[in-house]
Amino acid sequence: MNWHKLSTDETFEKLGTSAQGLSTASAEEKLLQFGPNELQEGKKKSIFAMLMAQFKDVMILILLGAAIISGFIGELTDTIVILIIVVLNAVIGFFQEYRAEKAMQALKQMAITQARVLRDGTSSWLSAIALVPGDIVILEAGNAVPADIRITESVNLKIEEAALTGESHAVDKIIQALETDNPPLGDKKNMAFKGTFVTYGRGTGVVIATGMQTELGRIATMLQEDETLTPLQQRMATFGKKLSVLVLFLCVLFFVAGWLRGEDIVKMVLTSISLAVAAIPEALPAVITISLALAAKRMIKLNTLIRKLPAVETLGSVSFICTDKTGTLTKNKMHVEDVFVNGQLVERNNITTQATQAEMNLLLHAFALNNDAAEDDEKIIKGDSTEVALMEVARDQHIQPGSWPRLAEIAFDAERKLMTTFHRKDDKIISLTKGAPDILLQRCENIDIPAIEKQVDDMAGKGHRILGFAYRWWDELPAETFSEKHESRLQFLGLAGIIDPPREEVFDAVAECKSAGIVPVMITGDHPLTAQNIARRIGIINNEHDIALTGQQLTAMDNDVFLAKVERIKVYARVSPEQKLQIVKTLQQKGHYVAMTGDGVNDAPSLKRANIGIAMGITGTDVSKEAAHMILLDDNFSTIVKAVREGRRVYDNILKFIKYLMTTNSGELWTLLLGPLIGLPVALLPIHILWINLISDGLPAISLSFEKAEKNIMNRPPRPPQENVFSNGRWMHMIWVGMLMAGIALSLQGWAIRNNLHWQTIVFNVMCLCQMGHVLAIRSENQSLFSIGIFSNKPLIFAVLTAFLLQYIITYVPFFHPVFQTESLSLKEFFIVGAASSLVFFAVELEKIIRRKRMKTSKTVIPE
Repeated sequence: MNWHKLSTDETFEKLGTSAQGLSTASAEEKLLQFGPNELQEGKKKSIFAMLMAQFKDVMILILLGAAIISGFIGELTDTIVILIIVVLNAVIGFFQEYRAEKAMQALKQMAITQARVLRDGTSSWLSAIALVPGDIVILEAGNAVPADIRITESVNLKIEEAALTGESHAVDKIIQALETDNPPLGDKKNMAFKGTFVTYGRGTGVVIATGMQTELGRIATMLQEDETLTPLQQRMATFGKKLSVLVLFLCVLFFVAGWLRGEDIVKMVLTSISLAVAAIPEALPAVITISLALAAKRMIKLNTLIRKLPAVETLGSVSFICTDKTGTLTKNKMHVEDVFVNGQLVERNNITTQATQAEMNLLLHAFALNNDAAEDDEKIIKGDSTEVALMEVARDQHIQPGSWPRLAEIAFDAERKLMTTFHRKDDKIISLTKGAPDILLQRCENIDIPAIEKQVDDMAGKGHRILGFAYRWWDELPAETFSEKHESRLQFLGLAGIIDPPREEVFDAVAECKSAGIVPVMITGDHPLTAQNIARRIGIINNEHDIALTGQQLTAMDNDVFLAKVERIKVYARVSPEQKLQIVKTLQQKGHYVAMTGDGVNDAPSLKRANIGIAMGITGTDVSKEAAHMILLDDNFSTIVKAVREGRRVYDNILKFIKYLMTTNSGELWTLLLGPLIGLPVALLPIHILWINLISDGLPAISLSFEKAEKNIMNRPPRPPQENVFSNGRWMHMIWVGMLMAGIALSLQGWAIRNNLHWQTIVFNVMCLCQMGHVLAIRSENQSLFSIGIFSNKPLIFAVLTAFLLQYIITYVPFFHPVFQTESLSLKEFFIVGAASSLVFFAVELEKIIRRKRMKTSKTVIPE
């Protein structure tokens, strides 16, 4: 129903009500028909269901199976250690999910408790939950709007709708029917919406929608959509499934081959469990979570608060940033940029040179005197943002608001779009009028209207909000002031072009975005011309192929056409919450990772759906903050770019420790698989593998998250969505370095058995110390450890020394020998283990030398 197109009487007729309100009996019937005026939550996951969901992962199920089998055959130590790992992973995952589902609760808290209603012709306060369509609601300054309402009476009624529309200015409300079919929410000036606030005046309206049928209810419905998985979650889910299939295949193959050879069944079961434990990187979920938490802590210094840890990594894959304009790209402070006076357009910086000229001086007085803004005790100007901007220009030229005393006024209203004040100037009276140029010019005499209208169009084309000014002299103050009489026969004075200008740091931030292959897009509730002007200034729009689109144009556009054009659309103006969600989904459909900023309730669904939702810390509502993945503490676009840089660094480091951990697993697998094939006993027990995977690997892996960013980190495109963790040769590295580790371990095992030495402890130590050499070598993809500096990552050096010390303790302290099945090594054995293990470090450094030479060759231009 297009309620905004109906007259007051037609609205009453459709709803079966009148200006006296509903009867109590009718209201009770409607309450049964429409239900209570409250937001309904979708089906909620129980705490138990959330906890059980953490055990659905195939790798976790394999570990649980290994733990159960170990328990049955008497290996209780292995069972306990594996169960501790599984439970810790489940607890971490549970708390992440539990904290993520609070947006609906915040939305429900916006519902108000009381409303002033006419029923049976009598005014009374009722619970807002009891409101039904057809109720007459009385609105006053300070009230929250309790339902969606068609305004039937307005006395200077202004409603602040920023939470729903993103528009920061309070909207003047009218009672007349509108002719437009589907205007944006912010243009429905005869409507008021649930969750908005009355800032000025008073009014009356009839309820046309309650509960989930309101605009706020529609947003609540959209909030119940599922969130998308982050890039790393998607990649790790795929990786986990493939690895699980491989693990099961290897275990079955190994067990059947041993059984056919007549090997001991219990021994084969133990070895198969060892294989399963060796193939699964138990430390990986914990290492990723801890590294993301450390990065989130660092990002607070960048004015970025991370609410959901995977968001840190997602930042590194973002290819589109959809950002609000007001306060994020701009200063959120109106500024007079141009003044038109005496037939000349004068820039703000040049006003001082003309301030003494009569016309300019009078215009500056009009700025200060026809103005309700005022200075507080600290000389800060407070009031309407437009009036504050005008007052600042006047104050810069030392013109004070009280220089000509105000004697009377004709207050502004939304229908006239004018405001007039009367002042004493020497022994005369002067009236100063400001307002919309199209209305003001019709009230002026001796003026070339077409020429000034062209000037208005030129200034508006630059995205300015235009105010016109005029004056008239009077012999004496009128006894009563009337618009028709006292706002006529005016003398045109000039125009002011006002705009919310871009932040200074945004220009560089947008340029850095583009150099990093990220497309910035502006989504605003503001006027399309204003949006395009700001977008051109800061570089979001910079060629004829870039498109600006309004909400109405988007509504009229076919989905296939929108899908084809979406990557070229750089500005969206006056869009609805559903359209913001549509923009995010369409970009995702094209394979992009989307960051979306927002501060209002209207932004919450798109914030939740985006790959990374970014709420504003200063102006943001609680609902938007709960729906978002991260919060900008300074509401500044350039902070997003800094966060993207940090996100790329985090993802680079995650890839490093995935490579590190999986190479270890590869080495363990080759050792376990190849040993029996060449006639050697099984080299590693499950307890050894768990120690290597969790302790020897875990501490250095976490420390890799402290590695500094690569130099070219913001000069390369975002990682392709289809790229997996094994791309760019990482899988080859994992296999050949793993085979090298296995070769060293098995060679030493054979040598130790022939010489009657402590072969199992030797193999165990070799595998651990090989990891230390490996982690030092992979700190940089291409640069040598010696060129980046051995001590440039002090936490890593500390972790390596700690792991070395722990390995020494379990090897040489007798208390740990029965637990880890170890024996003390002789000095000769210890030095041989150390020397053999260092081969891995030198081999990986040699690999990087070869890669650097290839890169250098590929960059060399071959002459024709």
